[in-house]
Amino acid sequence: MTEPTPGPRPRAALAMSPDVASAVLDPESRAALDALCDLAPTVLEDFTTSAARTVLADRELLITGWGCPPLDDDVLRAAPRLRAVVHTAGSVRGHVTDACWDRGVEVSSAAAANALPVAEYTLAMILLTGKQVLESARAYRAARTRADWLRTPRTVGNHRRTVGILSASLIGRRVIDLLRPHDIDVLLHDPYVDEAEAARLGVRPVGLAELFRRSDTVSVHTPLLPETRRLVSRELIDSLRPGAVLINTARGAVVDQDALTDAALAGRIRAVLDVTDPEVLPPDHPLWDCEHVLITPHLAGSQGNEWRRLADTAVSEVARWVSGEGFLHPVRRERLAFLA
Repeated sequence: MTEPTPGPRPRAALAMSPDVASAVLDPESRAALDALCDLAPTVLEDFTTSAARTVLADRELLITGWGCPPLDDDVLRAAPRLRAVVHTAGSVRGHVTDACWDRGVEVSSAAAANALPVAEYTLAMILLTGKQVLESARAYRAARTRADWLRTPRTVGNHRRTVGILSASLIGRRVIDLLRPHDIDVLLHDPYVDEAEAARLGVRPVGLAELFRRSDTVSVHTPLLPETRRLVSRELIDSLRPGAVLINTARGAVVDQDALTDAALAGRIRAVLDVTDPEVLPPDHPLWDCEHVLITPHLAGSQGNEWRRLADTAVSEVARWVSGEGFLHPVRRERLAFLA
C-alpha cells in the first residue's frame, strides 16, 4: 500500500454508537486511525446537537458504524467539507442516502470482511445439519448409550448432498467458495447471474422453484427488498424434500415465517434461523420449543475477535483514501439496492 503523503492529516470523526466504537475499534485500531487522521475526540451518535454540528463543520471523513444516524441533506449541509465515508460494518443502507452520492461523497464498507464469519457460520450449519449432529446428540443424551451405527439412515451425511444457494451476494459467494473443497453439489438461484458466471463460480444455475425442489439444504442470502419480502413462500417451503434444511442468515422477513413454522412443527423440514421476523420472537412463539429448529441470536456476523477484521478493513480503507489510492471496497449508488 502507498504510504500517506506528508502534509496535514484529513480531519475525521467517528459516527456510531459509543458502545459500538468501544467494541469494534480497540485501542490499537484507534491509534492507527489517529496516525492517519486528525480524529475528533467525540463519537457522534446524534447529528442534531450543537456539539455535533461544530464537529461536522470541518470534517472531511466520517468513519461510521452501527448506530450511525442517516446522512441526509440536512446533515450534509452541516458538513460542507465531507468527502468520504468509511463504514466499519456491512450494509450502509441504514445511514448512507442518495444525498451522499449527489454531493460526490465517496463511500466504502467492510461488507466483504463481515461476509466471512457469516459464510463460516453457514458452512458449519450445512455440515452439522447434514450429519444430523444436533439430533444425534439429543438422542444420545436421552439414551446414554450408542445406537446401532450400522443402521444409520442414508439420509445422514454430507456425501453428494445438494445445497441450494439463494442469491450470489457477497455472503452467498463466500459460502460457495467455502463449499468448494467438500463433496457437495451446489445449485444457485440468482436472476442476475448468467450461465457463464455460474460456471466460473462452479455452481449450477436453476430457477427458484427448482432450487427448493432439488436441494437437501437451502441457504438464504438475499437482501431484504420490497420484491424479496416473503420471497421464500409457503409454496416453496412446501416443495422442500422431507427432512430438508432451510438456513436463513439474511433477514427474517425474506421467509414466510408462518409457513416455516407450520412445516417445522409438522416435522417435515428442519431450519437454522439466525434471523427471524420479528428479530426476537415473542416468548410464546412455538419455534422456540420446536426440536426441528435451531434459533441463534443474529450471531453469524462479526462478533468478538471478528470485530478486529472490520476495524483492520476500515483502517486500510482510510489509509488508501488518505494516500489517494481510492477505496478497495467502494459502495456504488447503482449497487445499493442489491445490498443487504
